Amino acid sequence: MEHGKTAVRRLEKFHKGTDFKAYEFFGCHKVRGDVYVFRVWAPHAKSVRLSINGNSADMLLLSDGESFEAEAKCTAGDVYFYEIETLDGRVLQKADPYAFKSDFPNSFFSQVCDLTEPSEYPQLFSRSKKEEPVNIYEVNLLSWNKHADGSYYTYRELIKSLVPYVADLGYTHVEFMPVTEYPFDGSWGYQVTGYFSVTSRLGTPEEFKELVNAFHTAGIKVILDWVPAHFPKDDWGLYEFDGQPLYECPLWDRMEHSGWGTRRFDFGKGGVDSFLLSSAYFFFDIYRIDGLRVDAVASMLYLNYDRAEGDFTPNIYGDNRNLEAIEFLKKFNVVIKRDFAGAVTVAEESTAYPKVTAPIEDGGLGFDYKWNMGWMNDVLFYCRQDPYFRNYHHNKITFSMVYAFSEKFILPLSHDEVVHVKGSIVNKMSGEYEAKFAGERALLGFMFAHPGKKLNFMGYEFAQFKEWDYTAGLDFFLADKYELHAKMKDFVRALNLFYKNNPPLYEIEDGWTGFKWLVVDDRYNNLIAFSRYSESGESVTAVINFSGIELTGYKVPIEKGSYRLVLNTDDKAFGGSGRIRKKVYLTEKQTDGNGGYCLNLNIPRLSCMYLKKD
Repeated sequence: MEHGKTAVRRLEKFHKGTDFKAYEFFGCHKVRGDVYVFRVWAPHAKSVRLSINGNSADMLLLSDGESFEAEAKCTAGDVYFYEIETLDGRVLQKADPYAFKSDFPNSFFSQVCDLTEPSEYPQLFSRSKKEEPVNIYEVNLLSWNKHADGSYYTYRELIKSLVPYVADLGYTHVEFMPVTEYPFDGSWGYQVTGYFSVTSRLGTPEEFKELVNAFHTAGIKVILDWVPAHFPKDDWGLYEFDGQPLYECPLWDRMEHSGWGTRRFDFGKGGVDSFLLSSAYFFFDIYRIDGLRVDAVASMLYLNYDRAEGDFTPNIYGDNRNLEAIEFLKKFNVVIKRDFAGAVTVAEESTAYPKVTAPIEDGGLGFDYKWNMGWMNDVLFYCRQDPYFRNYHHNKITFSMVYAFSEKFILPLSHDEVVHVKGSIVNKMSGEYEAKFAGERALLGFMFAHPGKKLNFMGYEFAQFKEWDYTAGLDFFLADKYELHAKMKDFVRALNLFYKNNPPLYEIEDGWTGFKWLVVDDRYNNLIAFSRYSESGESVTAVINFSGIELTGYKVPIEKGSYRLVLNTDDKAFGGSGRIRKKVYLTEKQTDGNGGYCLNLNIPRLSCMYLKKD
């Protein structure tokens, strides 16, 4: 138990926004034997009582005049909450913001938990300065698979099923949609009430540690979704915690996120910054995760995000930037990169805000990657069009290269794209049954050759037709019973392994030395072709025919040499027609008088071909 000067210094750091391990002080901690100490921040409270298993005791005010403390005898698993008497006489029952374990679904309160030691298992941080393959399988742990009675797979059941599944398909990373405790399944975890507690629906904190370690043992890095932008208005959570705005901003135009029905955090307030930064730090420190993907960054950066024109107060410079949130994000990246070298931070940022992935010393926010939402929207729009009309939208598949090197991007086909009547990935594709499969294979071939790291949401790998349903598991029976679904899974596995084993597809992601257009403007044939290069000069050439007809004798300008067909999405093994059997192609002299060379190719409809120079 921290007393005297130690506690005073700790509280000073907390209020300055520089205590990145506030979970060691606040919350519930064993002192000795069966005695635990409880501490809570409630500056506007008239008084606070600790309630454990129906018994309550007064909490004492600490030296900062804002925090309270009490000791009590209890055991791990006991349920507790805080009774906060407000200045206007109300009594609020609040879960512990720093609880390591929630009592959900039995109640919305907290459980005494002895989670104090970091996982004994190490991270899989990479300290290499070279670009590495990043191929992420995004998964919702509650709905990846379910038992026949509708119950969840536990963390330990996921160790036996999800880990080998992801490893077999060749992914480098797995990304969990939020596992920080939340009350409503329909929020998919994005309305968080427990910023230090993994969801109790699936098991214990120790079992979650085991799940992370199981992925590490399989050579797969673990990224978590993290939600520092906003929180829900459940009366037992952070909402007006001590009777007044505390974690949320009190200003009229910064308090609410009306579109989501949530409250916005008060960035720049020391206690709030310490709380959020400690939450991020906690998952690296205790659970040994490898990365965080920060949700809804755009809503943090702009004061007028999701607000009517003029319905906000400009900052001191007269513009719409949220200066406090921007500094918070910089501080987040500084702290995580300083103390966890090799950790990955990713921004889900949907605007053109500059330098999201630039170093902080160069005026950036310091993230490692940013989701490329523009690429995602453009390419999926294009793939929905009938090939006959795609020539009117050719720029949708070429425009991304105008800005491809402005940030370090991840290309996402995420959960947001397979819900709310948007259609699953395969069902977005134009055409009849077999054409949809061919279209998805061509899209993935394009995606994996395009500059940027990769992320795909669960279910695409065997072409699930129905949209993601958070109340049900995936339709795994499709790959067991139907040939095209099984072959799609084989294709995804082959594509993942090819990507991982071919440096041209991932080594140079920041400039034109790693990319060269070969065919960029053939809108009438719906065709593009380009080469990717590694640092050693090795190349992979991608030729994608997005049209509904086979192109015969098509000439692709390229450097003189012999080229081997190394992957063809129209291969029979992947569910294609198998019409192309030729494996080696020699260049021919172009007849346009420019003295260049070309490959003379027959290119199946809705297909992608990868060729490597011998």
